[in-house]
Amino acid sequence: MTSIHNLGFPRIGAQRELKQAVESYWSKKIDQNQLLSIGRKLRQQHWQLQAEAGLDWIPVGDFSWYDQILDHSALLGLVPERFQSSPLAQDSDDEYEVDLDTYFRMARGRAPSGEPTSACEMTKWFDTNYHYLVPEFLPEQRFKLCGSKLFDEVEEATALGYKVKAVIPGPLTFLWLGKTKGKEFNKLSLLDGLLPIYNQILTRLKAQGVEWVQLDEPILALDLPTEWSNAFESFYSRLRVGGIKKMLAVYFGSLQDNLSLACNLPIDGLHVDAVRGASEITMVSSWLADYKVLSLGVIDGRNIWRANLADLIQTLIPVHERRGEKLWLAPSCSLLHVPVDLEQEIKMEDELREWLAFAKQKLHELAVLKQALNNGTESCADLLQGSARAAASRQQSSRIHKADVKQRVVDIVPEMAQRASTFESRIQKQQQRLKLPLFPTTTIGSFPQTDNIRRARRQFRQGQLTKGEYEALMHQEISAALAKQEKFGLDVLVHGEAERNDMVEYFGEQLDGFMFSEFGWVQSYGSRCVKPPIIYGDVSRPTAMTVSWSQYAQSQTDKPMKGMLTGPVTILNWSFVRDDQSRQKTCQQLALALRDEVCDLEKAGIGIIQIDEAALREGLPLRKRDWKHYLDWAVHAFRITASGVKDETQIHTHMCYSEFNDIMSAIAAMDADVITIETSRSDMELLKAFKDFAYPNDIGPGVYDIHSPNIPTQESMTGLINKALQHIPAERLWINPDCGLKTRNWQEVEQALVNMVSSAKFLREQAATH
Repeated sequence: MTSIHNLGFPRIGAQRELKQAVESYWSKKIDQNQLLSIGRKLRQQHWQLQAEAGLDWIPVGDFSWYDQILDHSALLGLVPERFQSSPLAQDSDDEYEVDLDTYFRMARGRAPSGEPTSACEMTKWFDTNYHYLVPEFLPEQRFKLCGSKLFDEVEEATALGYKVKAVIPGPLTFLWLGKTKGKEFNKLSLLDGLLPIYNQILTRLKAQGVEWVQLDEPILALDLPTEWSNAFESFYSRLRVGGIKKMLAVYFGSLQDNLSLACNLPIDGLHVDAVRGASEITMVSSWLADYKVLSLGVIDGRNIWRANLADLIQTLIPVHERRGEKLWLAPSCSLLHVPVDLEQEIKMEDELREWLAFAKQKLHELAVLKQALNNGTESCADLLQGSARAAASRQQSSRIHKADVKQRVVDIVPEMAQRASTFESRIQKQQQRLKLPLFPTTTIGSFPQTDNIRRARRQFRQGQLTKGEYEALMHQEISAALAKQEKFGLDVLVHGEAERNDMVEYFGEQLDGFMFSEFGWVQSYGSRCVKPPIIYGDVSRPTAMTVSWSQYAQSQTDKPMKGMLTGPVTILNWSFVRDDQSRQKTCQQLALALRDEVCDLEKAGIGIIQIDEAALREGLPLRKRDWKHYLDWAVHAFRITASGVKDETQIHTHMCYSEFNDIMSAIAAMDADVITIETSRSDMELLKAFKDFAYPNDIGPGVYDIHSPNIPTQESMTGLINKALQHIPAERLWINPDCGLKTRNWQEVEQALVNMVSSAKFLREQAATH
């Protein structure tokens, strides 16, 4: 009999209960016991939901207060010294618990005294829009069990009668994702130190009655150096705890050259991504020993489209005939990346909703497949036919295909992706127009979304405010934001984006080819949740989206005003994207729509236009052989968006929380006049890539970590810019925060920006004396 399981469930709750609870705890509105109670309730709701869907094994360990990799760092005692209230005696046998407040200090950047310190670095989780907190490894790093969270949750689930499958990061992936601190060394030198700890974890889980443990090793979907491939065999051959079975989980891509390695490891089960690696299903089924469980991730855990179960079952029948009870079915990856429950979307049109499946619905799709394999397709014929009808409806719908949009893509010519002059020529004309000082200061775009702003937006959506009343309120907010910026002394202003709910959703709401959910939230990092738009059809721009807001803002000040747009690649990568045409083609449609907006902003007198491409890197394929194709069309899409303007119009772009070293040529090929990037958490480490590559255009390295409540001092920001000056000439440096400021409050923002402007003034004086 085929079994079904899940790699992980969305932890945030259908109504974002976890976000609200964690933020209430941070603001001292609830105490720790109340927070723990809310977490317990959410876990139990999620376990019950999965059990009711028919899962044979319930994942435990997928719940996290902030991030699952941070959880594992805490479990292994990997707490940087700056967060420790007392030295962590790694060589002692004494029990030590990494408590919840220490855990949150690591995420948010607080010393035990309450003083600000550098938070753990945050970066993208493979090619998703989720962010993890990077483990920090020291030379001679020691590990020890320093937490009971995993074991407490296993005990909790077992007491409720669930068949538990424990979930933890695999040792190789955990090391791969971390960074060395202090002197450089080979992270694999720490692997032997992890072995006794993993044996302890498995031994303890076995004592709790756990039969299966899922070890997540998604790096097996990457190009691995030989020494890392060899380390898998070395480690897993020594990870031997009798009486507990190991399921190795690989996801986000196909195994390719790691297929033989994965199949031959001394494990009891192998999970593969059968959505992105569908071509390997037959091979894996043949190569994996018959006594091992093969878990096929056949339901897409990364997207929200309903599966065509009638087609899937035809793929699965021969595998089922070969493997029988050794075949398990699951989503391709953790369902962390999709919203919780489609049943909440009562306002969505029936036809559109019929095409979708959120986490809860995906589990029910698994149950149908299980029933069809174990009891025959006739036992669930109606359900299979319903799935096929939904797929046919989507394929044939007149909502999706627009001939004029498709023709415009066909008509793209090379000149549309080329600025009229080189950067050297453009920057001179721009400086004559803008007259900016050395070390010009600006922000990335958004300012705090206050209760008043959210209330006005909600009232407008509910019909309690007229369009005129709403616009008047937003104009007041824009004017207030401009007045503050002028008071701070910023050189290039922004209107603050008071009217925007989200940097992607706002544009999607005004573009044809998008639809929206009401409760389709997914976790981006920590307590930050986003509600991605859904691109279901051909994309076009019916009318201008931002021009009137930017025009109004520019009319209120004599200083340069940035028009703010989200770029085509970021809109694509931060949306749930249609899967019936290539992502490249959808991105071209987005680029053409945004090109129209850029040109309209220029006509309206806006001299600086920022086109954010925060998500350029996260769309990068996992395998390097596929990088060039992606980067070619992604950069081309950006250039189509940006290249319709005159030399005098300055184009900015922004990127955050990415490693740039290996894609510098693509970033340079974007040919933005100014790029602003995240560097404060990495202590300007990322700028070395720009120096080594000899990046030719202007750069604004972030000096204010907006993802932490810490207020940076003038001295700390001056220190960061002085480090930047080791890599970038002063005449090409801008000073700005890491990212938009919408998640911060005004009290934090005001002091931080005052300090930032003071830092710029100090640096100008410093430069004048040299």
